[in-house]
Amino acid sequence: MLQLPRVFITEKGERHAKTGHPWVFEGEVVKIDGTPVDGELVNVFSPKERFIGTGYYNSHSKIRVRIISTNANDKFDENFYKRRIRYALDYRKTVMGDDMRASRLIFGEADSFPGLTVDLFESVLVVQTLCLGTEKVKDLLIETLCEMLPDYGINVTAVYERCDVKVRELEGMEQFTGYWHPEKFGVTDTSVGNVIITENGIKYDVDYIGGQKTGFFLDQKYNRLAAARLAKGRRVLDCFTHTGAFALNCASDFGGAEHVTAVDISESAIEQTKKNAALNGFTDRMSFLCTDVFKLLTDMLNSKKCEYDYIILDPPAFTKSSATVKDAYRGYKDINMRAMRCLPRGGYLATCSCSHFMTNDLFVKMLRDASHDAGVSLRQIECRQQSPDHPILMNVPETDYLKFYLFQVV
Repeated sequence: MLQLPRVFITEKGERHAKTGHPWVFEGEVVKIDGTPVDGELVNVFSPKERFIGTGYYNSHSKIRVRIISTNANDKFDENFYKRRIRYALDYRKTVMGDDMRASRLIFGEADSFPGLTVDLFESVLVVQTLCLGTEKVKDLLIETLCEMLPDYGINVTAVYERCDVKVRELEGMEQFTGYWHPEKFGVTDTSVGNVIITENGIKYDVDYIGGQKTGFFLDQKYNRLAAARLAKGRRVLDCFTHTGAFALNCASDFGGAEHVTAVDISESAIEQTKKNAALNGFTDRMSFLCTDVFKLLTDMLNSKKCEYDYIILDPPAFTKSSATVKDAYRGYKDINMRAMRCLPRGGYLATCSCSHFMTNDLFVKMLRDASHDAGVSLRQIECRQQSPDHPILMNVPETDYLKFYLFQVV
């Protein structure tokens, strides 16, 4: 075992750690031997001095230690991190196949890289680092990815960092964005960041500098296909369309919708959706509305005019903490109830939540309440989660966040 500062935790913390969860919280630390340095490794022990694991320490964070290994014999050298990268890439190649070219290569704790997100958009890596310990080895991780990806048929042409998240400040780090060593890849114009990707046979212009999160939501990849299977001959309303992904899948030859209306309150989102529709030659089978979804559904109910027999609800997370779950519940219930009331009997509803705090049990309860208040019944077609490049660790509930349901309204 490496000689590192030792962090002793409570019995409660030990029980938590024994479940396999990698976080040690501030209130679970009872004693520290040695002088740990923020962002450096420490060994974690039980009150009876049983070894629990090794992880990154950070006195600024409520997550005081993020465990990266429970093997006392691990050496945290370059080879250790390279093995971890290889595991992650091999997994993506296995579960994603050719879809690996637009996928999440590293999904934080699910890949044993705390606070690290790496998305691949064709040949561009977009990186987000939210953990100080990971930040300190970031260069090695990025270099390793660039070295290994050609083995998977991918040559990296740029790396962009989207470290513009408030959480970084809670970890004692500054927010920033920018190209990682642009000179290594011959990037000369650092103000531009667009790349064309293909997902489910549909092309998207991804703006990884100005877009939300890393520029494109990859986790709904196969849910979009599932939604498109119901679209043939239907008039589809895609709410909270963002970059138009659900709408485009329904409008595609595979989806075969009669017509698709894409709605978002953001003008830039609608413009991006129009651009993507034109890129695929779908403009003649789509229309675009920049408006508030709640208001749109309310207006349709009040006017008793709804021309759609398929509604898709893919809202942003209504809650990002346990403190606001009740408000989020009301928001989800409201939007789903309105959509259910708008649809004709026999119509179809796709609905989802991307908030970890809105658990599946709570989401299902909300759907039952909404359908009761709407005076309809729901016939479940399918229940899905995030795509497998966003793997769920059964012992880390935070990795299980996306709920996606397809229903017929009866």
